[in-house]
Amino acid sequence: MKWPQWGSSDQKALGLPELIAIALGGMIGGGIFTILGISVDLIGPYTPIAILAGGLIAALAAYSYVKLGVYYRDEGATYGFFKRTFPASPVAAALIGWYVIFGYISTIALYAYTFSSYSLSGFEGGETEALRKAVACGIIALFAAVNIWSVRGMGKIEDLMVYTKLLLLLIIAAVLLAHRNTDLPQLFAADSRDFSLMNILTVAAVTFVAYEGFQLVINAVKEMDNPDKNIPRAIYTAIALAIGLYVLIALAAILAIPAQDIIDNQEYALAAGAGNVLGPIGSDIVVLGAILATSSAINGTLFGASRQVSVIAGDGFFPKILERRTNNIPVAAIAMMALFAMLLILAGGLKVILEFGSVTFLLVSLLMAYANFRIRHLTGSSLWLTLLSMLGLGAGGILILNFEYRDNPEQLIFMLVLYGLLTLGALVFARFNAVRGYEANEARK
Repeated sequence: MKWPQWGSSDQKALGLPELIAIALGGMIGGGIFTILGISVDLIGPYTPIAILAGGLIAALAAYSYVKLGVYYRDEGATYGFFKRTFPASPVAAALIGWYVIFGYISTIALYAYTFSSYSLSGFEGGETEALRKAVACGIIALFAAVNIWSVRGMGKIEDLMVYTKLLLLLIIAAVLLAHRNTDLPQLFAADSRDFSLMNILTVAAVTFVAYEGFQLVINAVKEMDNPDKNIPRAIYTAIALAIGLYVLIALAAILAIPAQDIIDNQEYALAAGAGNVLGPIGSDIVVLGAILATSSAINGTLFGASRQVSVIAGDGFFPKILERRTNNIPVAAIAMMALFAMLLILAGGLKVILEFGSVTFLLVSLLMAYANFRIRHLTGSSLWLTLLSMLGLGAGGILILNFEYRDNPEQLIFMLVLYGLLTLGALVFARFNAVRGYEANEARK
């Protein structure tokens, strides 16, 4: 048995190129511009290996999302899959919904702040915090308007931004490789640190957040053509492209840019390094790539996550107004996500919020692997691949939490407090408003 495919007049607005663009838009955002500094600081020349391993973890997570997405065809994705797999646990599904949506909001906020930092980097006074926050809020408002305007229009704009940024990033990698001043054997020989497999695996787990976003494809199930074929094609193609691009850029960076420059500049490592190697034009190309990367990530995340908000609201776990759609577009949900992302920007502390998002997506992916394991006979999933997914994601969750504990225990405490507040909010909302609506909704189905 398969759940029925939803129908609408705009059902085929998104083809395979748009779906791949949505996934890549969510994945290739600010991640590649921030993970290099952390990775090189911890493991030096082993960075490309860790980034490759992080992509393999993402592929394991994607396996269960693909199987569940094709089986259920539920645009609620993470929330919808858990709800349907465990129908007797609506409150647990609501908690997952709250965690995931807040994770998406936090990534939108960080992408927007990264956009503003890069876009203002060449202007006098661009380092002013108030100006950066104003530009970040403005870019969120712009892409919220684009998403409200048209599904097809959003898809075409996403196509243009994603494939242009891919071309730019490939050019950046090629130019850096052409100007490399060392090779891998020399880097390994010069690295004074003892080899540590644990550190490589830890960086791989941290890198997982750079691949987050592939599941946004499933949120578009009402607007896509041929979900049975296009969900797996779009997700696996996007992950493969992201892995190849990330590894290539990491390799080019460590061969062309001195390690200490990468560590010192952190998220500006590529721009600063390209500027040192190629002059101002190299830095300008990286800045343009960063602007396109963060723009498409904001656009794609707003599109996909707003559909999840609408589904969750339909079950009564968010205010009912967030369920409403105009021409199949969840206008109120888009506006809510944009508003909360702006509030996060104004409140500051975006890096710690992003760490919360990375832990959230990795652990929630583990829950999706468990859900797929429970109904593997219905989804046609391999027992061994499903168990491997659970093992890899579980180990990744432990590694990243241990990393947070060792690297910044105050940040870990903040995340635990944030989880507590979200849990309390979801439970209170469910207690007074949701369970009756959820049960009524399920009875109608």
